[in-house]
Amino acid sequence: MTAANRLDVLVLGSGPAALAITAALAERGLLVGGLAPQAPTTPWINTYGIWGTEVDSLGLQHLLKHRWRDTVSYFGPGAVDPDDRANRKIEHGLDYGLFDKGKLQQHWLDRASSHGTRWWSGSAVAVTHQPTGSEIQTSSGTSLHARLVIDATGHQPVFVQSRAQGPVAAQAAYGVVARFAKPPIAAGRFVFMDYRSDHLEAAQRLEPPTFLYAMHLGDDVYFVEETSLALAPALPFRVLKRRLQQRLQARGAIIEEVLEEEHCLFPMNPPLPQLDQQVVGFGGSGAMVHPASGFMVGSLLRRAPELASAITTALDDASAGPAQLASLAWQTLWPQQQRLKREFYRFGLQKLMGFDEAQLRHHFEAFFQLPTPQWFGFLTNTLAPGELALAMAQLFALAPWDVRAGLLLPAKVPPMWMSAAEGAGSDDNG
Repeated sequence: MTAANRLDVLVLGSGPAALAITAALAERGLLVGGLAPQAPTTPWINTYGIWGTEVDSLGLQHLLKHRWRDTVSYFGPGAVDPDDRANRKIEHGLDYGLFDKGKLQQHWLDRASSHGTRWWSGSAVAVTHQPTGSEIQTSSGTSLHARLVIDATGHQPVFVQSRAQGPVAAQAAYGVVARFAKPPIAAGRFVFMDYRSDHLEAAQRLEPPTFLYAMHLGDDVYFVEETSLALAPALPFRVLKRRLQQRLQARGAIIEEVLEEEHCLFPMNPPLPQLDQQVVGFGGSGAMVHPASGFMVGSLLRRAPELASAITTALDDASAGPAQLASLAWQTLWPQQQRLKREFYRFGLQKLMGFDEAQLRHHFEAFFQLPTPQWFGFLTNTLAPGELALAMAQLFALAPWDVRAGLLLPAKVPPMWMSAAEGAGSDDNG
């Protein structure tokens, strides 16, 4: 094996999680390599949003492509008139931003490349752990040696193992970037959640609720996306597409040209990875998606430097092998307080999955009546455990009785949810 194939850390993957941790490790002077089937410069498909306060605290606001000050949600039963009281419009009072995907990707690539990161093309097909490091065999026949391997290949990781904990709920969304003859939302506005359902048929209102996530991108271009918060099995894309079309039609928003189409599907409450394994997960592979909001990019930006610093310190011990290095990395990524908060979020999501449409609307309307630091901290996973418990106690006090009952009664997904999803089939989400 050549010296060039011997690394401090090998990162598997080339998405946001992989580039975030690769750049953070490289900036600390480590010998870092990346392995992925496609080049790290391959354009990303999905969009990535973040609250303005969060991106400002990281000093990365220059990576945003759009930023909105007019940020709202709707939790009423619905009415076509956007100013009707039945819509229960909530103004969030916080900016929301959309990353320029190319700039964010290049931001991490520049930092990684300027510190000598080397990239290999191919997939990892086998790993063998030895006292001095791990040997990785690639699909191209190359053999790589690293003191530590980080699997950042997403929600279906190559090596990271998790213990089964029952059905995993997934958030599914179908959306388009399009030119509209008539705006689907107000110009200059970002809509975080629009749960109005006046455009649906009576039978559809008994099916799993969905909401609109939408933003004005300038001129006559808008991004509109119909989203299912969480469901096991996931709501098929064809159902989401039909609902989006119905919503747009009811509001007279006529699409003139579709510029992009987005299919988004990821697990919301996957089990925690086994923390005694010798390959470390990061991003989706490390179950870092927020179990209640679905956010992850902000967490990647905050926690990659933290994890990289811990790994760098651990590597100073020349005798430390993969087991010891991985153990310290896992402890840094998933300390006890993070595990406790995660289980709390998973518990809350399970409750929400059992709510009908009216309960969900009432729940979120009460949620956004919390002080901004509380609801913002909940959605971004930046509250301490005690602060999280206080916020949830206040939410319970604010919530109407149907929501309180749903929180107190045993969590149960109504049969109509399961039958609706199963009847629609799962092939659409492949």
